[in-house]
Amino acid sequence: MTETATSTEDHVRSFIDRADRFTAALAAAGDAWDDPSPCEGWTVRDVVAHVIDTQRDFLDRQELPAGGQPDLADPVAAWRSHRAHVEEVLASPDIAGLEYDGFFGRTTIGATMADFYGWDLVIHGWDVARGTGQPWTISDAEAESLHATADGWGDALYSEGICRAPVQVPDDASATDRLVARLGRDPYWQPGS
Repeated sequence: MTETATSTEDHVRSFIDRADRFTAALAAAGDAWDDPSPCEGWTVRDVVAHVIDTQRDFLDRQELPAGGQPDLADPVAAWRSHRAHVEEVLASPDIAGLEYDGFFGRTTIGATMADFYGWDLVIHGWDVARGTGQPWTISDAEAESLHATADGWGDALYSEGICRAPVQVPDDASATDRLVARLGRDPYWQPGS
């Protein structure tokens, strides 16, 4: 993940756009927080906790304020509180544009939040939506963009704790289904299956 011609503002906007979609999935989840998600062994609440915890961990590792640990008794409120904190941190161009040596080379805080943690929001948004019975799709263009990001990670995509091995889907599967299958998820998974 290296800095491209994309501006710091574009990175922040991308993160916010993806956070908007994740927020919408949470807001429509009803009371299904303890229902299973497509992530084996994880409830929907666990998915939200993972998203918050990984972002907090990243900020902490960059010696930035991670914010308080939100109370997951109300996952929507916990996410909104965490999200507001992240956006406050990213509002400073000096922080969002701060360079560091990432796993894939020199990058910035804003690029990482957009390209990795924003990518994570899209995929875990699917997990939340699917676990709570909501429809969820992305455009072909966004799917291709996310595939390109995943291409850049190579075999690291399938490292422990990232994604499982790809799931086979028919050649005529939708762009969304092809993406989630590539990330080790069964695109046909349904609650109760």
